[in-house]
Amino acid sequence: MEIDLNRDALQVAPDLLGANLCILRGDEVIRLPINEVEAYHGFEDKASHAHRGKTPRNAVMFGPPGYWYVYLCYGVHWLLNLVTAEEDYPSAVLIRGVGPYDGPGKLTKALGIGRNYDGKPACLGTGLWIEPVDSKPKFKTVRTPRIGIDSAGPKWASKKWRFVTEPKITGLEENSE
Repeated sequence: MEIDLNRDALQVAPDLLGANLCILRGDEVIRLPINEVEAYHGFEDKASHAHRGKTPRNAVMFGPPGYWYVYLCYGVHWLLNLVTAEEDYPSAVLIRGVGPYDGPGKLTKALGIGRNYDGKPACLGTGLWIEPVDSKPKFKTVRTPRIGIDSAGPKWASKKWRFVTEPKITGLEENSE
């Protein structure tokens, strides 16, 4: 079952939980379950890079759904976002946690994800994609405010647009006793 990305980020974000972020390393495919995401949606969302309009940096957010938007945060960490919604409407989901990697900067560093994926389609051909699973592990979806966006103001910082699995799914559950 495919995940329909041609919807706004608030609809897509919870559907990504439990799906696998897949990355090709040589002949090996690394599959890690997504366990934390945040939605960034529309022109009004002051926490979104698209809030002030289209720029060379955020242009991919205005493109068709199913592309990666990767940017450098504070000059230190690459952050991985999946573009959603229709073309010309800025909407994306930040992948905050996969498998044992919590935090968007930690996961991109561990998986070697950088600017080279920006603007590329999320598909096997580019070596980085989302793979729905037939049977998701059992978890509850918890909604909380997004992290690190206080500068967007209280209205936007308090929106519960962060989605987390509880318990945290790491892909190791089936091996634990």
